[in-house]
Amino acid sequence: MATLIHDTTIVTVDDADTVHHDASIAIEGGRIAAIGANDALRARFPDAERIDGRNRMVMPGFANIHTHLGMTLARGIFEDLSPPHAPPFCGGLSPLPLPPLSREETGVMVQLGALEALRSGTTALLEDGAGIAGYAGLLETTGLRLLLAERAWDRAKAGIGDPGPFEVSERLGDEGMERIARLHAEWNGKAGGRIKVGVAAWAPDMCTPGMLKRLRGLQQSLDCVCTVHLNQIWGEVAAVQAHRGMLPTEYLHAEGFVSDRMVAAHCRCMAHREERLLGQARARVSFNSAIAARRGLSPRIQVLEAEGCTIGMGTDNMAEDMVEVMRTGLFMERIRREDGRSPTPEHALRWATRNGYAAMEVPDGGWLAQGNRADLIMVRTDRAHLVPRMRPVSGFVHQGQAADVVDVMVDGAWLMRDGRVLSMDEEVIVAEADRIARRAWAKMFADNPGLEVPRGFAPPA
Repeated sequence: MATLIHDTTIVTVDDADTVHHDASIAIEGGRIAAIGANDALRARFPDAERIDGRNRMVMPGFANIHTHLGMTLARGIFEDLSPPHAPPFCGGLSPLPLPPLSREETGVMVQLGALEALRSGTTALLEDGAGIAGYAGLLETTGLRLLLAERAWDRAKAGIGDPGPFEVSERLGDEGMERIARLHAEWNGKAGGRIKVGVAAWAPDMCTPGMLKRLRGLQQSLDCVCTVHLNQIWGEVAAVQAHRGMLPTEYLHAEGFVSDRMVAAHCRCMAHREERLLGQARARVSFNSAIAARRGLSPRIQVLEAEGCTIGMGTDNMAEDMVEVMRTGLFMERIRREDGRSPTPEHALRWATRNGYAAMEVPDGGWLAQGNRADLIMVRTDRAHLVPRMRPVSGFVHQGQAADVVDVMVDGAWLMRDGRVLSMDEEVIVAEADRIARRAWAKMFADNPGLEVPRGFAPPA
């Protein structure tokens, strides 16, 4: 049966940023069948399920092109423990390690992240991680569109941003390559094509030249997207300079890893010649604005875009709210540019939707047009912070909240209706995730009395 959302506002994110007021959108067979006048579409789809769209706005869903769902475990802790932006650098993105979890516990934390993503209007996401096979089945049941990028590296006993000695582990590299191949064989193309599998190199300072070449070769043989953490912190820049005698992007470029099918996450600590290399390759960049703001760093998005990069957006660690990411990106770029008009709200919305889908190689998603995939959200507009409703895109980008998203659809199937998540047991996931995380952190501090407990730390549940 077709679905007809009528008497609503439709934000298309098409080439002209068209907004249809008091209009209808029809969905049939997992795709957008038509957008047009209410009376015309009622006559064309007389037997469709009708959904009253008054006081609602229909928009393309968000694409989160860089996240680590299980890192919800560190929420409230890692955000305030960023490494220094000046020497001496010692490696790692936090002075505290993550507590170990079982496979089942990790799955709960991943579901918590997916739940928040869905509630904030995310319809597609790129998950970068190690051991994704352990929770891929749980992600499938969420109904989200997924690009699963299994991670590999061959540096042992170190983390990102450590300029100390580089200890090579062939075993680590081989295991990573095997994980990628297995995940691709098992999951690529599953759920009617809703799930794809890609390749991830952890970071330039975590991979030897040989590892980068192996990963690039695997990417080409699998014909898929690759991703990498790039110029994330100044310690990474120092580490690559110490080990390779060049800047991180120059190193990746020299080893043939940079391409137009690469999603580079962060790009915060870059020289202009690196931005130019990415642009010349037509690489895709994930602007992870919220975590960038928390870390006190920001990429030069205007420069990257001018050089030729496609800009998408991601949440990265600890949070999955793409509404916050979109607005933070708009604000950070206006501050960096010292320009109160650029970028526009429409530009920021495009980064967070259509560009992200393009980066994930879903060209018929991320914007609303006849024939495109029915990946969309509905936003309540009769909220005090969204009225008056004179410029709906600007109003939502500047003032919108994740809680305004009340309906989410992927491939024509509702994942959330009227504020109720249909594809996950929200109450159970939230309660279990809180119990797991609080117990895990309390145990880690008890077992390691030398670690400093963050101020205001709650007792175990």
